[in-house]
Amino acid sequence: MPLLEETTVPREHPPTLPVVIIGNGPSGICLSYLLSGYKPYLDPSAVHPNPVLYRKLQETRHLPITEQDLEYLSEGLEGRSGNPVAVLFDTLLHPNADFGYEFPPVLQWRRDKQQHLPHLVLGRATPGGAWHVMEGSMLTISLGIWMELPGINYRDLTNNGKCRGVTNDRATPEEISSYYRNYVKLMGLKQNFVDNTYVTSVQKLFRGPEGEGLENGHGGLGEEGKGVYEGGKGVYEGRESQGVDEGGGGGLWEVRGYQRVQGDTHVPFCLFSENVVLATGASDSPAQLGVEGEELPFVFHSISALGLAVSRKKLGPNSDPVLIVGAGLSAADAVLCACNNNISVLHAFRKHVDDPGLIFKQLPKTLYPEYHKVYHMMHSQTHATPNMAATSTTNGLPSMAASVCSKMCSKPQPTTTNTAASGGPVLFPDYTSFPEHCVESFQPDMKCVLQGSNSLKAFKISMALVLIGTHPNLFFLKGQGQYLGLDPTKPISCKQNPVDVHPYTFECTKDPGLFAMGPLVGDNFVRFLKGGALGIASCLLKRLKKKGKLIAEGGGVGGGEFI
Repeated sequence: MPLLEETTVPREHPPTLPVVIIGNGPSGICLSYLLSGYKPYLDPSAVHPNPVLYRKLQETRHLPITEQDLEYLSEGLEGRSGNPVAVLFDTLLHPNADFGYEFPPVLQWRRDKQQHLPHLVLGRATPGGAWHVMEGSMLTISLGIWMELPGINYRDLTNNGKCRGVTNDRATPEEISSYYRNYVKLMGLKQNFVDNTYVTSVQKLFRGPEGEGLENGHGGLGEEGKGVYEGGKGVYEGRESQGVDEGGGGGLWEVRGYQRVQGDTHVPFCLFSENVVLATGASDSPAQLGVEGEELPFVFHSISALGLAVSRKKLGPNSDPVLIVGAGLSAADAVLCACNNNISVLHAFRKHVDDPGLIFKQLPKTLYPEYHKVYHMMHSQTHATPNMAATSTTNGLPSMAASVCSKMCSKPQPTTTNTAASGGPVLFPDYTSFPEHCVESFQPDMKCVLQGSNSLKAFKISMALVLIGTHPNLFFLKGQGQYLGLDPTKPISCKQNPVDVHPYTFECTKDPGLFAMGPLVGDNFVRFLKGGALGIASCLLKRLKKKGKLIAEGGGVGGGEFI
């Protein structure tokens, strides 16, 4: 989708908002819920299985959780997230879930429409984010109930209250995306959402010299965006901002972009906000190998390319093998898709098959039988490594690779004699794994070169799927947001270099008034990203109360009035 240079805005005076949320996936949806007057209280009839936490909750049971001390409540809790508020919210919504229990939430939700904080949620499609573009037939790694948001039971909305059973109580992306779309409608949040919007620039505006107006790094706003910032509240040509103080950030945020309407018509927009929340997820940019030939047309970085080739009959049992690179769940999904369609698979990954870091070792077999099937093949159907010395090199490069392996490997035959250790027979004969291998190069004649510990191997393939993870794309921020990371010298990465935020407010330590949540701060599962919504909502509401301001009454700003 091309980016436009925004030179006009549809309104004479763009609105100034307390909060703009970029991203309409489960992170943005949950935050919108908490900013729309929904408040979590301790359910008087509930008893939390953690006696220490339950005692703390009872001390201030008359207050909603958003007005309590989240650091105090989170103290001593342990869970599968590195963010303490994420662990707190999870244990309130799913007590003792990590021990296999399915206790009901201990929260009771009450809505006070007078406590609605105006905000907008900007998303590239309908509410649900990346769930709309995932392969619809796959099953989620998380249980369906862990995908639900506060206020509406997942099973009640998607399965008529019927439980699938312990071995298959997971969901398809299609079911999840439908749940999120319906959630926004049923909870009365629709007016806060603006669909089909593409944010292209987010900049902080500061007071100019001698109060001459707000300025950014491009010489100020000019006539289109003239304004001042007085007394801690934004004033834009006589329009006061509604609600939250900027919290010491020193200026307003200018958010620019365009909305796609009526096909490919792009309508640019510009608005101001006192706070901006980054809820963009991590699936924007696939990770690259950075090897020769990765840009060739038969090399892809999405599993959807495999499904499309199968549906168009471009791949089948008689095709050359598909190379799948990676040892995560996306790579396993691709292996399953290919095997289910009788397509030969070469599966290359850097780790040893017994590496404790492999995700398969963390998944119970009863809940994830298909992933353990892939892991069984990875372990038992490895390529027979020939007894050969390391190849000679020319100019520092392996001569064998330079000539695209003069000794082409025949169709690989997996070693399958070690079935006792792996626990069973060969599951799919045309699958071969290459542990501790990496891709040396892709060649224009549809060949790939794999490098092992002491050899190079070349194979003719029909296509390659490089599925080694994804990275967030924060191109709309200065320096692509790199300055926000724990290590500002490296790009933002959800695992290696997440956005550095305050542990209880999720406000960026490098830029007050800017918040981040979800995968950007390391919470890749819906179960835990909801904690970011709790932390941010609590921060904004407390900041508002401290400044003695009143929250605007009634519903949202109105998505239809925005553009």
